[in-house]
Amino acid sequence: MTTFGIAEWFGHDFLALDPTERQRLARAALAGQKSEPCPYRGGACSKAGGVCSIREYDDDATGRIDTTAAGPMVVTCPKRFEQGQMLIHWLAEITGLAGEVMVAREVPFMLARSGKPAGKIDLVVATGGQELRWFGLEVQAVYFSGDRMEPEFRHLLTDGEAPPPYPQGRRHPDWRSSTAKRLMPQLQAKVPTLRRWASKIAVAVDAVLLEEAMGGPSENPNHDIDSGEVIWLVSQPEGGELQRRHWEVLTLEESCERLLAAAPVGRAVFEERLRSMLQPVNAGDGA
Repeated sequence: MTTFGIAEWFGHDFLALDPTERQRLARAALAGQKSEPCPYRGGACSKAGGVCSIREYDDDATGRIDTTAAGPMVVTCPKRFEQGQMLIHWLAEITGLAGEVMVAREVPFMLARSGKPAGKIDLVVATGGQELRWFGLEVQAVYFSGDRMEPEFRHLLTDGEAPPPYPQGRRHPDWRSSTAKRLMPQLQAKVPTLRRWASKIAVAVDAVLLEEAMGGPSENPNHDIDSGEVIWLVSQPEGGELQRRHWEVLTLEESCERLLAAAPVGRAVFEERLRSMLQPVNAGDGA
């Protein structure tokens, strides 16, 4: 049996924590405190519960995690991507930004009828001077579906054994909510305007999302930044560090096609499944 549990917690490798450290972090998570620092962006952790990433675990048959069979980390907090400003420097290298590289966060991009900001670009990487050159950078962490983390924290608060206990809940990454439902509309809203402004947008995702939700890297990745509007930056947490894995350039249309990553089932399959799910409606229902 497998399920997803904590991989990195307040910046710490969950499997490397001893019971006392796990209990301390569980208290912080349950108290909703901002006292734990964020090692990736600085300042206090702002994510409820402090879970930076999750991973798939197997049960060792004793109710503990089989530490030899942990899956790859899946980033659940966007600030995890800011470790060492690696993505900012990587994007600057790819796009040829010369001179002093600067960054602005949460830059208003769209306005509501009231005149208030209705949409922002996560980060903008730029060089100043007389001619301003800049590129947008959207950061997409992964949402998960299933049981909440709070029962997990409560269990860890009282657990004093090693290795860590097997996750209490059942949960898994929600790839579609993270990509087709959230990221794709963001690109469809922003890329056409940036195209008119002769700029581009980069998107940061982890390697697991690329593989599971987008079919993996292209067979022949395109590294010509003039050939498309979206620069995909793919990294992966490993050994406490964010590692560069892959980058390529896609058009908006190619990006959306990859993000959908789904096709309707055949009619016969759909109706067979439908028959097994249909329930009679009582005569009094809806009266």
